[in-house]
Amino acid sequence: MLELERINEYIAQVERSETQTLVPCPGKLKVGLDLGTAYIVLVVLDAEDRPVACEKRAASVLRDGVVVDYVGACRIVRELKEKLEARLGRPLEQCAIAMPAGTDSSLKTHTYVAESAGMQVVNVLDEPTAANTIYRVSDGVVVDIGGGTTGLAVLKDGKVVQIEDEPTGGTHLTLVLAGSYQIPIAEAEAIKLDSSRHKEIFPVVKAVIEKMAAIVKKYVSKEAVSAIYLCGGTCCLAGIESVFEKETGIPTYKPENPFLVTPAGIAMNCIEK
Repeated sequence: MLELERINEYIAQVERSETQTLVPCPGKLKVGLDLGTAYIVLVVLDAEDRPVACEKRAASVLRDGVVVDYVGACRIVRELKEKLEARLGRPLEQCAIAMPAGTDSSLKTHTYVAESAGMQVVNVLDEPTAANTIYRVSDGVVVDIGGGTTGLAVLKDGKVVQIEDEPTGGTHLTLVLAGSYQIPIAEAEAIKLDSSRHKEIFPVVKAVIEKMAAIVKKYVSKEAVSAIYLCGGTCCLAGIESVFEKETGIPTYKPENPFLVTPAGIAMNCIEK
């Protein structure tokens, strides 16, 4: 079972740091760069992992975890970093990054994007493992559903024993909404992000969520895994956990804001190896 009170309180502080620059304790700052299919996020923590500042921007420079607009990705990361440095009054020189499982071939490109903004990459993780830095799950499966992919990490005794990833994510929900409502993709994306309309759109996108759950069920069973822990922007959709639980037969949990879990977890791992 997730320590939901602890996680919700911590992620609320990360969210607060988007608009309020918090005073760090003395020492090095830790930076996490999350290059996502739908958003690029930079999270800054202090040496004690307390949130300091966060900047994010909607972007379409990646597809299924792969950079498809290198120049655009570099520009956005550089601009976000400059905004953070202006807020903090100090340079950000190092960062950690994370990759969707199975996209190791894109590691060099992700690294080059970070370096183009003047940051040295000191650690590389897979996204579900980064999220588990926040969750602290010993046994179960952490499922990170971003814009392009559904990734999972199976944990036994606190160690990752299996990592999988397949291309189905929030972008697919948006495409289904656009087709169903006969509206532009940008408008469908706005509807998806509007929590007041989640109940309305849920029946429309349910089949895609079931496909995401089927990806997890393909790799784990209720006999082998005691719980599923969701994170990633797509998991902000109200009711998604109930579909996973029904399709897999495994108890499924998520925090109030699953979007910022992975970026914050990446930042926690900004430690030189």
